[in-house]
Amino acid sequence: MNQQFFNRCPLFAKYFMGGAITTLTLGTLLTATALLVPVETVAQNKRITLEDSPKSIVDEVWQIVNSEYVDPDFHHADWQKTRQDLLKESYDNPKQAYKAIRKALENLNDPYTRFLEPSEFQILTNQTSGEMSGVGIRLTLDKRTSQFVIVDTLRSSPAMMAGVQPGDRLLRVDGKPTALMSLEQASDAISGELGTEVTLQLMRPNKEVYNVTLKRSQIEIASVSYTLKEEGNFKVGYIKLEEFSSHAAEQMEQAIGELSNQQVSGYVLDLRNNPGGLLFASVDIARQWMPDGEIVSTIDRKGGSRHFSANNTALTNLPLVILVNKGSASASEILTGALKENKRATIVGTTTYGKGTVQSVHSLSDGSGLAVTIARYYPPSGTDINQKGIKPDIISDLTMEQKLRFRNDPSLLGTNADPQYKQAVSVLQRYRNPLTVTPSQPKPVGLSFPQRVD
Repeated sequence: MNQQFFNRCPLFAKYFMGGAITTLTLGTLLTATALLVPVETVAQNKRITLEDSPKSIVDEVWQIVNSEYVDPDFHHADWQKTRQDLLKESYDNPKQAYKAIRKALENLNDPYTRFLEPSEFQILTNQTSGEMSGVGIRLTLDKRTSQFVIVDTLRSSPAMMAGVQPGDRLLRVDGKPTALMSLEQASDAISGELGTEVTLQLMRPNKEVYNVTLKRSQIEIASVSYTLKEEGNFKVGYIKLEEFSSHAAEQMEQAIGELSNQQVSGYVLDLRNNPGGLLFASVDIARQWMPDGEIVSTIDRKGGSRHFSANNTALTNLPLVILVNKGSASASEILTGALKENKRATIVGTTTYGKGTVQSVHSLSDGSGLAVTIARYYPPSGTDINQKGIKPDIISDLTMEQKLRFRNDPSLLGTNADPQYKQAVSVLQRYRNPLTVTPSQPKPVGLSFPQRVD
């Protein structure tokens, strides 16, 4: 079946049209779009009889780019001649075909239109779907002991249900010592097909070594984490959004709701190093924060435009500060631009990445994939942010030493050891006295807490 996802905004619409899976996404890697663009067929008189894979994969790629690519001039490349050159060659194996595809795509001078080998495409599919087959643990390497430490167990996962706890140290996977593995190798060893089993040997501090056998299941990956922070007598709802997956909007809704029930005074939404994701996810999440106003517009190769706006389903009217940096890209920039330009949030940090294009993602017949740029997007003002990014309202940068510290210990983010978070809190605290709010800062909108309706 041909399954069309819509770019990084979690309504994640699915259309079954026959053929391969097609995903529309937004992101530094990719960005899903709410636009459904069918692949056009090549005229009958131009069809070429192709042998089975790998040459058929070459032509699949060419036809998708030919029908969808945002620039009808193909960045001044002779795309018809490119097809002739590709098909006159012989490919002994898929690797040769993949190499030829990548070389052809380079002529488009577009880093976001790119070919994905089967393993790369599977990783992307897991990211955008927000699900994967596994046991539900997150690992890190303790550089002091060179041991792998479990830093988190996902809710309702096989690991959590079996009593695995953060802080447990991973010694063996199916009898193989992890001391000889890299972090990636250990993760690969734990991952596997749905329904299969893996045995982990673990050591809990101050306790004996123990073994646990876990059955791999479908795991929903947490894109959103949140906590209530007491800053003096001011309650801050801190929300960290890692990426705009298909489950991000529902997870964000839960975060806003639970923090609201704890009587927070304002929110800090951390989008630092969020590479983007699905377009519809960014639209849905924007609607949870703003009651009205335009969110984003997209324009395709034919000049067709589509506009996305808020729909009176905001979940909170409390003050909001967004943290961004150079790693905040694509869907992160859609959300940031919408909330900034509608004066719903104050933006703190450094200028964002600057990715203003939308990609569709297609699965090909051999399990590989293709991401192709199909549209450009613009914030409400119509400003082109591509390669420019969005400037924050308040510039707050980190030193190289601080960046290294946070990279080695991410748990320090969103604490008083984090200067950007502290700046965000100081902005929120100004709302205690409305007279201190300057015109450039957002004023809370007057809405109640309605039930979410899509």
